Amino acid sequence: MAYAKDLDEIRALIASHKRWDLVFAAVGVIALMIGVLTFTALFVDMAIKGVPRLDWDFFTSFPSRRAGQAGILSAWVGSTLVMLTTAFFAVPLGVAAGLYLEEYAPKNWVTDIIEINITNLAGVPSIVYGLLALGLFVYQFGFGQSILSAGLTLALLILPVVIVATREAVRSIPQGIREGAYALGATQWQVCKDHIVPYSFPGILTGVIIG
Repeated sequence: MAYAKDLDEIRALIASHKRWDLVFAAVGVIALMIGVLTFTALFVDMAIKGVPRLDWDFFTSFPSRRAGQAGILSAWVGSTLVMLTTAFFAVPLGVAAGLYLEEYAPKNWVTDIIEINITNLAGVPSIVYGLLALGLFVYQFGFGQSILSAGLTLALLILPVVIVATREAVRSIPQGIREGAYALGATQWQVCKDHIVPYSFPGILTGVIIG
């Protein structure tokens, strides 16, 4: 009798937990639907009101005081040029630094300090990089308020992220691939060029996009 009573209590407890699980799941679905429906309604309303106003002149005209003649040419061209400048400086340097630290650099206290500093730099607020760039690129080097200054600033900002992402992607490559390439007579450069970089490219690309 005692065993049957304990079994009934356990079943009742499990049933109670299942009911609470269902309630929690229902509340979660309702909350999710509220957010999705709200976003959908805002997006549809914006599309209905905004799409008729989009034309070729809007994308090829400069900003103007007259609302009917205003465009976003300088905005999207400037953003594109800044992005290309940032990628030109940050991606090759970040990938090369990550490969060197992971594949070539000796494991000693110097590289440990460098790794710690790079990791810390990845968490530095962007305003600090902005102030550094203002004093260094704008005033010290005389680049002024230009696309080059903006691109170099963003390159400094994302460089630690690219380095960390590159190192993590390189670490994910199985050691057997390296050993197999070395066994076939490949040099360390050939291993990196033909095996490490191609296999770790998706992870590196993810780090670049996140940066």
